[in-house]
Amino acid sequence: MALAGTEPGQGRPVRYVRWWIGGLLFLVTVINYIDRQTLSALAPILQQEYGWSKSDYGFILNAFRVSYTVMQMVFGRILDWIGTRRGIGISVIFYSIVGALTATAQGFRSFAFFRFLLGAGEATNNPGGAKAVSEWFPARERAWAVALFNSGCSIGGAIAPFIVLFIYRYFDSWRPAFLITASLGFFWLLAWWKFYRKPEDHPNITAEELAYIQQGRSSSIDDAGAPRITWRKVLRYRQTWGLILGRFLLDPFWFLMAEWYALYLKSKGFTLGQSVLGFWAPFLGAGLGNFFAGGLSSYFINRGWAVGKSRRAVLLIFGPSMLLLSLATLTSNYYLLLLIFAYASFAYACCGTMFLTLPTDVFHTRAVGTVMGLGGTGAGIGTLISTYLIGLIADKISFEPVIVAASIIPTVATIIFVTLIRANKKPDPEGILLYF
Repeated sequence: MALAGTEPGQGRPVRYVRWWIGGLLFLVTVINYIDRQTLSALAPILQQEYGWSKSDYGFILNAFRVSYTVMQMVFGRILDWIGTRRGIGISVIFYSIVGALTATAQGFRSFAFFRFLLGAGEATNNPGGAKAVSEWFPARERAWAVALFNSGCSIGGAIAPFIVLFIYRYFDSWRPAFLITASLGFFWLLAWWKFYRKPEDHPNITAEELAYIQQGRSSSIDDAGAPRITWRKVLRYRQTWGLILGRFLLDPFWFLMAEWYALYLKSKGFTLGQSVLGFWAPFLGAGLGNFFAGGLSSYFINRGWAVGKSRRAVLLIFGPSMLLLSLATLTSNYYLLLLIFAYASFAYACCGTMFLTLPTDVFHTRAVGTVMGLGGTGAGIGTLISTYLIGLIADKISFEPVIVAASIIPTVATIIFVTLIRANKKPDPEGILLYF
């Protein structure tokens, strides 16, 4: 797949280049989540070694969340400015170095410091992935493409405990786990720098695939002479606020799973091995949910539904169904708990895939990074608040009120999202908002 120039079709033809790009986005998301889940998988071990309370652990998680929240907004703008290839590449270099340096941490403060830096580096992943999808995929395939790269979250989260626990037991130390998982990003970078280009500049793309992508895109990548994108400009649209508020409410559920689930299982009286290995259930559910939502949305589109209607239908089906999570408060059966959390994560991922896909349908590709960054900042603020409250409530009461709240809030997020993110009746004079 060697690139041989900068003109489309000048290198060796490769079929389905867009799905090779999707594969790279999937792999970097897997690596991203392995890096961040290394701490979560080791949390019961580190908590015992350093004597952290749940509030202490929540503070360390929020160190990541603060920088992740701010930098999603910043990197969203940077991606629209310097481009997808450079933006994602620089990000992976930075957070891979930080992940390796975490092996030198000596306690509470140093862990918080390295998590803060890791959050800044990893903030590019979602806006970068969405922007790449908007460049490379026609509308009917975007939900599948988003499902592919977003499933890297659940796959990475699911396999991280197995990898990390194996490394910990092999070396009888947690420090090598950070070094080894961080090294994965550098290997991925070799393929990214070599293969990623915009479709119009890719030497390996066939003329047929380029035409297919361009015909199915709702906007052109070429923004010469187009109005400049700014935060102030995109915040004038109610659709932007629908994305921000919806993700503010919905995204904290994912980080409840990603960062607290092992400790939740431990609080229910399960062993360390059960708590760590129990990760597989919600992450497997989420992985399946990503693809199911992508397929269902595409099915609706192929039956003649409007793009926006198909995305909203998926949200309305699965957002309210997360109320089933409240049943977890009524049982301590290990396998039943895994099943309940697996379904809740499945339903969350169905909604999450739509949350990440709709911005590519609603906004011109030159604004996708900025809008996704703002949505990520909204999600980060919600997660900052929830992370603090989870630690506080779990220490003083239990995890049960947290689980009840996590079952109710997604319904509110769904209502906000489907109400605000609808097409305007009149065309946008600046061409930023598309008809969807």
